[in-house]
Amino acid sequence: MNNATHLYRERLALLRQRLKITESLTMLDISSENSVVVSDIGGQQSRVIPMDIGAQRSARDLLRHTPPQRLEFEMAIEVIEDEIIRHHRDISTNSILVTDSLEIKQIAQLAGIAVSETMVMEIDAMERVFSRLAAVIQGKPASSEGIPEDNTFAIRLLILREFMHHLHFEKIIILADDQVD
Repeated sequence: MNNATHLYRERLALLRQRLKITESLTMLDISSENSVVVSDIGGQQSRVIPMDIGAQRSARDLLRHTPPQRLEFEMAIEVIEDEIIRHHRDISTNSILVTDSLEIKQIAQLAGIAVSETMVMEIDAMERVFSRLAAVIQGKPASSEGIPEDNTFAIRLLILREFMHHLHFEKIIILADDQVD
């Protein structure tokens, strides 16, 4: 087992301990160059699943304009969907989706979720933030929607949306301690 795999498994174990639950967990980590999913069945051996999509990497590779143009964003959706669907059999969808990501915490805050030690963002709340991004892609100023005009943010939100949608996660629990500016 390599060091990164061990660290991801430790992060999942820490999230399980903080939540004080025994149900199956799936942790989503959307980093800059790739995304990693750690999925287990009730605390048993977890699977670490790297995906070839990351917030900065995918923004750099898939988007040419800031904010993205509608057609290029639709093409990005296809690439993100394909990568998630490629791994769907390896991910325990009958589990609780969790993260310790500050960036996903920021999305939850933009969705109007109150900051707390444990934040729960339902898929509908995340979809409302995505709708605001869609309005920006259609030409509305990002400042009027209160979201970052940043392609990395757009891709991170897209990955989260497609992950929750295609794997049928109704909510994500966020346990990120640090403040989001």
